[in-house]
Amino acid sequence: MIVLFVFLIYENERRINGERTAEDAENTEFGRVWESFCVSFRSNKISLPHYLLPIPHSPLPIPPTGEPVASTRGTRARRWTHHSPFPTLYKNMAKVTLIDHPLIQHKLTLMRKAETSTAKFRVLLKEISLLLAYEVTRDLPLKYEVIKTPLAPMNAPVLAPEKKLVLVSIMRAGQGILDGMLELMPSVRVGHVGLYRDPKTLIPVEYYFKIPDDVDKRDMLVVDPMLATGNSAVAAVERLKSTNPMSIRFVCLLAAPEGIEHFCAVHPDVPLYTAAIDDHLDEHGYIIPGLGDAGDRLFGTK
Repeated sequence: MIVLFVFLIYENERRINGERTAEDAENTEFGRVWESFCVSFRSNKISLPHYLLPIPHSPLPIPPTGEPVASTRGTRARRWTHHSPFPTLYKNMAKVTLIDHPLIQHKLTLMRKAETSTAKFRVLLKEISLLLAYEVTRDLPLKYEVIKTPLAPMNAPVLAPEKKLVLVSIMRAGQGILDGMLELMPSVRVGHVGLYRDPKTLIPVEYYFKIPDDVDKRDMLVVDPMLATGNSAVAAVERLKSTNPMSIRFVCLLAAPEGIEHFCAVHPDVPLYTAAIDDHLDEHGYIIPGLGDAGDRLFGTK
């Protein structure tokens, strides 16, 4: 492992200095070792954060040669660039936004704790959802209208009425994020997609689908706390695309690298927003370290 890490640093420096060509990368011993490493990672035989984490035990892997670009407005939303040495994992990361605002990260840590009660878990998820909604809606268009303040008239910004939203919750855990976002946007329309994950095959099974009739005139925000295997999210977005919304964005609380890779490969046109990218999935398809089953912890069913 130490030898591979030294290789990473050396090859990264050569790549930056222009000393290494694509042909060289394919033919050197490093290229073969690196390919073996990527195969091992995809099969969960080794752990991504041991190679990517800037801080020990942090659940936020950062591509070492792909510096994230910090937003200059409000929350620090970071979008990965294409310079990662993990071409398979990060090749479709252009539309992934990591919302790492300190308040979100603090509240997420409290949610992760096994001793956090159901009541506290609900409150924290609702609070985080408000902050996530702030970032996801930051590019909503504005128009100006003349109003009167107690002291003087002014030309004031308001949301453009032609820009309409619909929030779609992937049941059942998505309800926790939906409730928080509705606090901030009480007038938006709401839809639901009911999916459960078969415990043996991990394949999503649809049992409910209801959305507003005018969804083709609205931008859609799809919410679900966990992006694990990505199967449910992929299936839900595929189903929702058939209704022809103006646009779709997917918002989650936690994501696994495997889920991101799957989702972005199938729906590269759908921006993905998450508060954290964790280590990996276990043999049961749960995010590690994660926070457990979000639905069970939200509704107190386990």
